[in-house]
Amino acid sequence: MNTVELQITDCDYSNPDHLKAVVELLNAYIADEMGGGEPLSPVKGLHLVDGLNNHPSSIVLLARVENVFAGMLVGFVNFSTFTVKPMVNIHDLIVRCEYRKKGIARALMDTVIQRAKEKGCSRVTLEVRKDNIAAQCLYKTIGFAETDPEMYYWRKNI
Repeated sequence: MNTVELQITDCDYSNPDHLKAVVELLNAYIADEMGGGEPLSPVKGLHLVDGLNNHPSSIVLLARVENVFAGMLVGFVNFSTFTVKPMVNIHDLIVRCEYRKKGIARALMDTVIQRAKEKGCSRVTLEVRKDNIAAQCLYKTIGFAETDPEMYYWRKNI
């Protein structure tokens, strides 16, 4: 980012501004055309930040531009049985619409990749919607690629 200062920081769960930002950013993501869902109620927002805080392997990075929380990355450290090393899965990468195309997503990704290297991880994984071409382009420039062989992301809601 050339004209504004970008700061990437870990979520401080004792900081009310950080907690508010986590919920607001996730709600912005849910409301986005790529999100698709119902915004979190205040109670669910509390459960969200409590759950992330208490999850033993969560990584929550906040991107702040000047005095605005403009983006967030949520990831989790997992373990790869194939590489016999830890790995990081990026669960959410969020940048507010008005702050896109300013290098925020790349800075969040670069930070989590560096953290994964420091933890001795074998890889960083993520899922991306088939129709989210902008995200796919970013991920490809960072070195992500489809798996070989191709895999599907399946789920069973319970």
